[in-house]
Amino acid sequence: MTIEKLPGDVLLEIFVHVARRQVDNVDGQRHHEDGWRTLVHVCKRWRSIVFSSPRRLDLQLLCTNKRPVEKLLDIWPPLPIYICAFYNARKSPLRGVTNIVAALEQQNRVRGIWIFDVPNSLLNESVAMKSLPALTTLVLSSNDEKAPGLPDLFLGGSAPRLRTISLKGVPFPGLGKLLLSATDLVVLSLDDIPHSGYISPEAMVASLSSLTRLDLLDLRFRSPRSRAVRENRHPSPLTRVVIPALTRLYFTGDSEYLEDIMSRIDAPLLDKMNITFFNQLVFVTPQLRHFISRTGIFRAPDCAHIFFDDGHVTVKPSRRLSLRILCEPSDWQLSSLSQLYNSALSPLPTLEHLEVHNLLEYWEDDMENVQWLELLHLLPSLKDLVLSGKTFRLVAPALNELDGESITEVLPALQNIVIQGPQPSEPDNKAIGKFIATRQLLGSPVTVQHRDGKDQDRY
Repeated sequence: MTIEKLPGDVLLEIFVHVARRQVDNVDGQRHHEDGWRTLVHVCKRWRSIVFSSPRRLDLQLLCTNKRPVEKLLDIWPPLPIYICAFYNARKSPLRGVTNIVAALEQQNRVRGIWIFDVPNSLLNESVAMKSLPALTTLVLSSNDEKAPGLPDLFLGGSAPRLRTISLKGVPFPGLGKLLLSATDLVVLSLDDIPHSGYISPEAMVASLSSLTRLDLLDLRFRSPRSRAVRENRHPSPLTRVVIPALTRLYFTGDSEYLEDIMSRIDAPLLDKMNITFFNQLVFVTPQLRHFISRTGIFRAPDCAHIFFDDGHVTVKPSRRLSLRILCEPSDWQLSSLSQLYNSALSPLPTLEHLEVHNLLEYWEDDMENVQWLELLHLLPSLKDLVLSGKTFRLVAPALNELDGESITEVLPALQNIVIQGPQPSEPDNKAIGKFIATRQLLGSPVTVQHRDGKDQDRY
């Protein structure tokens, strides 16, 4: 029996697999449009089978800035529309804009929008204020540092079916009004937020209060200019907004802004948090410490990792928590790290294992011994200290400087120092000799070990 003569239900199952194999993958979303277009051109019977099962085959029209959208709309049935456009602001910023505008005219059919390097003409009020009641996914990015802000009545001020909002470099100070209607939202990602798109912590929390299904919150500011205004900050509220479904939280910005957010929310199911702070002189983050303690991501950690890298330093007390500071040079990294660790994490009575990774291309010997001791003093339960060879050359003299009571006050539980990498030289071993000998005499011996191999990959 030839494939043309197979029963309709059998053909349908074959078509499902064909459509799934021939997809356009846009930002993680599966679009089956090209697969079914091939099938309907074979014969009338196949065309009839395809169009009689639009949901089973997930039929949709993929409209781009390179396809004649008006022609597509005239030829095919009124299927759900997904818009995907990649622009190049330098070469052809306006190419195909009319195609996208034509697709947006089908307001009740547009389900998803992905527009990368979006032209400013698509952000103007005449286009941006169209109501799209069926829209579930919105992804916009702009590389224009002076991109105009989205109007307050963007999408008509209402998007009841939205599940994903992702804006990168696109200012939207009036986002809070839209979020009040997007009660099914699962992903909220605001990346490269310019100063013109600043949203106060109070307004942000008020917007989050209605998002009971929100799973991912991602807030990343472009620069430290977008920070909480100190004189407008209020005491911590007596009651907090609970975001019951939130499992992932990512933030890049000023610590004061995050402090205001942390004081106002609870996320009982939070499972992963990555925080990046811009460089600043002083880190005071008690609200971050309290917030972490109220979640399940940070219970009795026994192992932590520190990474010194070009332009930033990171501490990872667990695989589910990362704190990073954007700063350089290396002495500033160490000083900032000690401040943040003490303010957000200390004390950690269960931390017994710490690995310090040096990922810097050029390691500057500008760290003072006292800076290392300030950090190590925050680790009272540490038993194992793993250091790269470069790091050991800086930490060893700091430990060797200790005497009297201070020699057991710093790292009192320490049992092992592991040097990772090439075999340390004789001068390096001698640099820690006094510390090792004194700890032995005091009945708190420390063993120095060597482990072959390079620094491990990021934790």
